[in-house]
Amino acid sequence: MALEKLGENLYLYPGSPSTMIKVEENVVIIDPGNGSKRHKELRRELRKINLEIDYMLSTHGHADHIAIAPKLGKPLFIHRYEFSIAESPLNRELLTFGSKAPKGFLVYQFPQEVRVHGVFDWNDVLFGLKTVELSGHSPGMTGFLDEENGVLYAGDSFFGERVIQSVGLPYLVEPELFKESIRKLMGYAEEGILLIPSHGRAVKGEEALKLLELNLQRVEEGEKKILELLREPKSVSELSYALAKDFGAKITPQILALNQVPIRAIIADLYNRDLIEAVIENDLKWKAKE
Repeated sequence: MALEKLGENLYLYPGSPSTMIKVEENVVIIDPGNGSKRHKELRRELRKINLEIDYMLSTHGHADHIAIAPKLGKPLFIHRYEFSIAESPLNRELLTFGSKAPKGFLVYQFPQEVRVHGVFDWNDVLFGLKTVELSGHSPGMTGFLDEENGVLYAGDSFFGERVIQSVGLPYLVEPELFKESIRKLMGYAEEGILLIPSHGRAVKGEEALKLLELNLQRVEEGEKKILELLREPKSVSELSYALAKDFGAKITPQILALNQVPIRAIIADLYNRDLIEAVIENDLKWKAKE
């Protein structure tokens, strides 16, 4: 995998997640990623253009985005809402599994402890990049806007088509915020900004709008399907399996477990809107109100 030039002193190292590199007085990378060899790959590609990493930024604290940060050994900056997620293995597992996860069950594990060296707020400017609020996927999900080059690295605020087809339902912790972030990204797309998801190809213009609409539709379709499925009482596990089948997603223990996070978020929203109620039928289940 080789670096792709995006603009003046701006590069992308493709992957899942992709890593963006901004060069000003310092070399800063956004979302270093994960994998046993990735730290070596990043350094190798940067050395080809006579660059060394000075700082790291992260869109959020999920393991697949920052697992190799300790191996790179450079200061890491993250939004203040993500600080405890990045530094605490248990907090990360709580977000994705609801408690401490079975050993090896989650896809991405941290080989070393991550240390955050600084936090930022939305609308700050760091290393020539403006931080943009894109919450919904996680509490402090942040995009990084390079206004000079017309590029927005959007992290997991939206996903590539293959990812959506694979998992069925976009991973989120707050559906309304996720949808609000998608609409915000549509505004950037209409301005001609190149949008880069962490998992998927960079998109621009009509292609970007089409992909954002797919993300938005999938969440709204998930909400509608859940409400329809709850005409009969169902547990979160039953909903996860039914949705995976309906969306043609891969059915694995990991995907079914991960999909329970957005399903619980949608259930909370439906409950708060007085559209469903909790019932007991040998288990905690949920049912649409008549």
